[in-house]
Amino acid sequence: MAGPTQVFDRRAVRRQRNRSARHGAQAAFLHDEIAERLADRLDDIQRRFRRVLVLGSLSDRLCGPVAARAGVERVVVSDSAEALVRQRTGIPVAADEEALPFAPASFDLVLGALTLHAVNDLPGVLVQIRRVLVEDGLFLAACFGGETLHELRRVMLEAESETVGGASPRVAPFADIRDGGALLQRAGFSLPVADSDTLTVTWPDAFALMRDLRAMGEANALTGRRRGPTRRTVFAAAATRYESLFGDADGRVPATFQVLFLTGWAPAASQQQPLRPGSAAARLADALDAEERSAGEPARPARQGAKPS
Repeated sequence: MAGPTQVFDRRAVRRQRNRSARHGAQAAFLHDEIAERLADRLDDIQRRFRRVLVLGSLSDRLCGPVAARAGVERVVVSDSAEALVRQRTGIPVAADEEALPFAPASFDLVLGALTLHAVNDLPGVLVQIRRVLVEDGLFLAACFGGETLHELRRVMLEAESETVGGASPRVAPFADIRDGGALLQRAGFSLPVADSDTLTVTWPDAFALMRDLRAMGEANALTGRRRGPTRRTVFAAAATRYESLFGDADGRVPATFQVLFLTGWAPAASQQQPLRPGSAAARLADALDAEERSAGEPARPARQGAKPS
C-alpha cells in the first residue's frame, strides 16, 4: 500500500523549528497566546494526571503551568527540534511526531501544542497518540486550521501568477474544523470534540508578517515549494496587493489564525456510552408534538387552509 502523501518536507520543518529556538522570541506572542488558551481549557477539566506528554515546545506558557498542576509527577516534552525541547520545562525528548518513541499506555494526558498541522499522516499520528494513553486518558491539542493565513495565501498566489506566470504552494493546507471530530473518531478516541478560535493579528506590512512567520518556525516547508530563490518583485507585488485588499485605516495589515482545539479520550468501559437504538422510553415525535414517518415516506398533503412550512 502506498504511504501518506508527503505534503510537508519534514526535514525542513525540523530545521525551521530549530531556527525558531534562536530567533523565536521576537514572535513568541502568538504561540504564548495559544498556549495560554490551551492551558485554560485543561484547567476546566477536574482530573488529576500523573504522567503528561507535551507534543510541541514552541512556548513554555504551557509546559510550565502543566508541570505545576496538582498531581503531575512527570512531564515529557517532545519535539522534532532538539534545540527547542532543551528550552522547555520537563524531560526533553527529540523525536519526530510521525514516529513517537513511547510505549503503549505511558501517559495519562497528551497535549498537542501547535505541531500536528505540519505532519503528513495526521490520522496515523492520532492513532499513535491514542496508543500511548492509558484507558480514559485525555488528548487535548491546538493546531492551525483551514482559515489560517488566507489573506497571505491569496496575495502570494495572485502576485506570483501575474509576475512569473505560475504559482508554487506557499501556505500549508491546514485541516478543516469539520474534519476534526471525524479524525479523532477514526483514530479510536471516545467523546471526540473539535472547536475553534479565530485570532486576528495586525502587522505594519506584509514583509513584517513574513519575517515573524519565519521566526516562529512557520515558513514554507511544503514539499512542492519552489526550491530556487523567489524574485523580489513577487514579494513586492504581494505586499502591495495585501495592503490594497486588506489594509486598515492606519496602514497595517491583518492576518487570520484559526486555531482548532481537538479533545478526545482513550476508550474505557467506565465512560458514558450512547444508548442502544430503540431503547428510548418516550418517542421524540411526542416530545416535539410532530408527526412520525418512516424514512423515505413522503409528507402528507397539508390540511385545507394550512400553509405548508
